[in-house]
Amino acid sequence: MHSRPNTILIANFFKRGYTLVEMLIVIVILGISGAVVIPHTSQAQVLRIHAAVRTLVSDITFAQTDALAYQQRRAIIFDEAMNTYTIAEVIVTSGGEVSYLPLYKGGGPNGLYIVDFDLSGFSGARMRMPDFDGDAVLIFDEIGAPIMDGATDDPAGLGSIYIEGSQQVFRIDVSPFTGQVRVEKVDGLPGA
Repeated sequence: MHSRPNTILIANFFKRGYTLVEMLIVIVILGISGAVVIPHTSQAQVLRIHAAVRTLVSDITFAQTDALAYQQRRAIIFDEAMNTYTIAEVIVTSGGEVSYLPLYKGGGPNGLYIVDFDLSGFSGARMRMPDFDGDAVLIFDEIGAPIMDGATDDPAGLGSIYIEGSQQVFRIDVSPFTGQVRVEKVDGLPGA
């Protein structure tokens, strides 16, 4: 007879649901957690955009100093559609034809110096509107100065590219003659 009342107590215990107060406490805790986590997630996206800008500036500087160090022309070829850029040696044939041979980079795809923003941890960052004298190729001569074409010594004008993402836009300018790189946060893309 003593086992029957215990069975009823156990059965009643398992049939018990959550009270309104318990549900409200859980909802409040989830709300507070969400309020803390969501800003950190958006901050991470902002940091990815800044890292993309720093990486591109670093690689522009690398291409310029590599041209100077090896006394050979270097190019950065931007592919806006693929969201990539390649650093390459500029090869000019005796007939004036220009071609590009990607440089070696340990850890790059197939060992090539190709930077893919989508695969490099910069997801959300997009390269926009590369314009280096009407082309998407930035070329440095043997002394690290920007030039218009791989086959000539004509100095390039001011070149620029935009990095867009996380409601931010940065313009990266490469100055004529010196190749000095400047970064400026802008309100948006031109014409947008």
